[in-house]
Amino acid sequence: MAGHTRGSGRPNQWSRNLNAKFASVPMILTAVVIFLGGTIWTVVYSFTNSKLLPRLSFVGLDQYERLWAAPRWLMSVQNLLIYGFFSLVFSLVIGFVLAALMDQKIRFENTFRTIMLYPFALSFIVTGLVWQWLLNPEFGIQSVVRSLGWTSFAFDPLYNSNIVIYGILIAALWQGTGLVMCLMLAGLRGIDEDIWKATRVDGIPMWKTYLLVIIPMMRGVFITTLVIIASGIVKVYDLVVAQTSGGPGIASEVPAKYVYDYMFQAQNLGQGFAASTMMLVTVAIIIVPWAYLEFGGGRKRA
Repeated sequence: MAGHTRGSGRPNQWSRNLNAKFASVPMILTAVVIFLGGTIWTVVYSFTNSKLLPRLSFVGLDQYERLWAAPRWLMSVQNLLIYGFFSLVFSLVIGFVLAALMDQKIRFENTFRTIMLYPFALSFIVTGLVWQWLLNPEFGIQSVVRSLGWTSFAFDPLYNSNIVIYGILIAALWQGTGLVMCLMLAGLRGIDEDIWKATRVDGIPMWKTYLLVIIPMMRGVFITTLVIIASGIVKVYDLVVAQTSGGPGIASEVPAKYVYDYMFQAQNLGQGFAASTMMLVTVAIIIVPWAYLEFGGGRKRA
């Protein structure tokens, strides 16, 4: 009877696994056909002279040579590097500090957490339009401060080509820092209370506890947060369009806007595909080390 029971249980287990496999087929097909297929298609056509419609007229590396000789593309890369560096640094620092303060079991914590996270629920277009108004020198922050008596006060980053990317950065930090705070807070809440008690008994200052004990223990949270922020940096588009449309001139151009303009306005698909491929390479540079640290490195440590 026991043997019969075990034998009859195997088909049921196999059937359950089969159902799970069938359920994952749509997701697998989506990933393979749409993502992988679209990626290969984009890379292949980046070596062609496609204009209004894609065509297999290969021109080698001509599109990439034109791309890296274009002042507009070079400006967009420069802006992405500046925006990316400060966005990563300030998002992580501000998000962690806010999470550490929130972790002190303050009153009305849920209310404050909701307020901090609320901007993330808004679309980037809405955020961009709001901050375009706030940074407008005629009726925004500059106008309000001058009306209070500081007539020499100047704050118009969106109208200054030298600092316009920092005006976009302000809006991005306002929207995204709340999410980083919540991720960091979840990591802090996962720290064993005994560790905090041990550091207090040993007389370790609070800042040293965070720097030498807590942050190393939150390595996984930091890496995941870093990947989330970095992926958002590479594809930044909405904020730029809503706030400046790439201006003044080309001072706030970013790669995603360059791709969109060449593919849908300039009707130069080959150039747009080449720029898209460079963005894909950037994403791969971010994802591959993360995957290695999370999976390959973990197996080696094990």
